[in-house]
Amino acid sequence: MFEYEMHRMRAAELISEADNRRLIRQVRKARKEAARNARDKGEGRVDSLRARFERAA
Repeated sequence: MFEYEMHRMRAAELISEADNRRLIRQVRKARKEAARNARDKGEGRVDSLRARFERAA
């Protein structure tokens, strides 16, 4: 009986860990997509010193 309960606890831990990893992947994917969309909009950070105060095209 003890082994069975230990098995169930471990299975629950593994399921929880898998859910957490899945959530982390989804968040990273959403952040990457948001960054990509921000880049595609045409406005963003200007890297050259000369154009520091210009609006990004």
